[in-house]
Amino acid sequence: MIYFERGSEHDEISLREMQEALYAVFDKLGQRNRVLILPPDFTRRHSMAGELTTMAYNYFRDRVADILPALGTHKPMSEAEIANMFEGIPAHVFQVHDWRNDVVEVGRISADFIRTISDGRVSYDWPVQVSRLIYYGQHDLILSIGQVVPHEVTGMANYNKNILVGTGGAEAINKSHFLGAAYGMERIMGRSQNPVRQLLNYAEQQYLSHLPILYILTVIGHNSNHQLVVKGLFIGHGTEVFEKAAELSLKVNFQMLDTPLKKVVVYLPADEYKSTWLGNKSIYRTRMALADNAELIVLAPAVECFGEDSKIDQLIRRFGYKGTDATIRAVAQNAELQQNLGAAAHLIHGSSEGRFKITYCTRLLAKNDIENVGFNYVPYDEMVKIYSPDKMREGMNRINGEDVFFISNPALGLWAWKNRFLDVDR
Repeated sequence: MIYFERGSEHDEISLREMQEALYAVFDKLGQRNRVLILPPDFTRRHSMAGELTTMAYNYFRDRVADILPALGTHKPMSEAEIANMFEGIPAHVFQVHDWRNDVVEVGRISADFIRTISDGRVSYDWPVQVSRLIYYGQHDLILSIGQVVPHEVTGMANYNKNILVGTGGAEAINKSHFLGAAYGMERIMGRSQNPVRQLLNYAEQQYLSHLPILYILTVIGHNSNHQLVVKGLFIGHGTEVFEKAAELSLKVNFQMLDTPLKKVVVYLPADEYKSTWLGNKSIYRTRMALADNAELIVLAPAVECFGEDSKIDQLIRRFGYKGTDATIRAVAQNAELQQNLGAAAHLIHGSSEGRFKITYCTRLLAKNDIENVGFNYVPYDEMVKIYSPDKMREGMNRINGEDVFFISNPALGLWAWKNRFLDVDR
């Protein structure tokens, strides 16, 4: 059921208009006395989920029992990040999701189902895991808030991923990520229908349909002045509300190119990207746009580690981004990787498979650290003398006689060469 829908490629929805729409929906729902809000964390601050969470809190006030940022495997938000993203909301309302210890398994989906949807590429069962707070919190309204945008694991981000992955457990996260990697990231990105999404939809329908979940989904894009604005707002439950948002996101966030790119420079804003676990969106979101033997330059001033989680950081340092075949062999031979399939999936996602060159430019990770995981290295301060993010414009630039395609934040879209995208479809 859709309670509210508005959006187009040319729309710009103001904060006032979003609040009016949100409050009108809340009025229709009637009295709610124990509300749980599930926003994303600070790495998705551009989603407008912070503003929407604040609006929801201001409507319900002390009836908001809990706010649980959907961290997935990310680090907990700091007090400063919470204050910045969720202005005016008291800190005591916020809870921290513990993906390794504080989840409940509410069902299990068979290996036969997984084998069927993955075309035989994966054959294991899958646990339906969610935060105990969601399942046992006795809330009479659960608001799941976030942005729909192309995504490397689920094709299009958010919707029930916010719950089943964002507040899921280790086994569910690991196996869902590996399912996507095994099926093929380039077959999934930018597609709302794929095996991972099919799994999440089935899990919600079978095991979570009794929960009072309301989805509040945004689509974010640039206007003609290159400012980030809300292009779409969709509120409701059921797959239709997600499909509407995903359809608009493809129009707003997906840039189809007529020719492949030979050089791409991606900037990772310092307040959002502290790890390659997050920063490798620069690879995921551009790989289908890159020509063979192209170079991807990643400007990463604040990247200081590989994994958001210490165990995953160790595994990335140990095995590196060495490609699908090497990673599959490592999984077969190593029990730790078998228990952390999400890390294995990340290693596959972060490799160019030898097709193009990846140069990571950091201040806080040393040359040996970068090169040991399989990337090329140039110091950040040296590279920005040539490719300054302050001087380049979005898209194509001409620098020192060469064409350079610049992206100021990879989380905002997906770029693909038309022929490669269509070839994957076939």
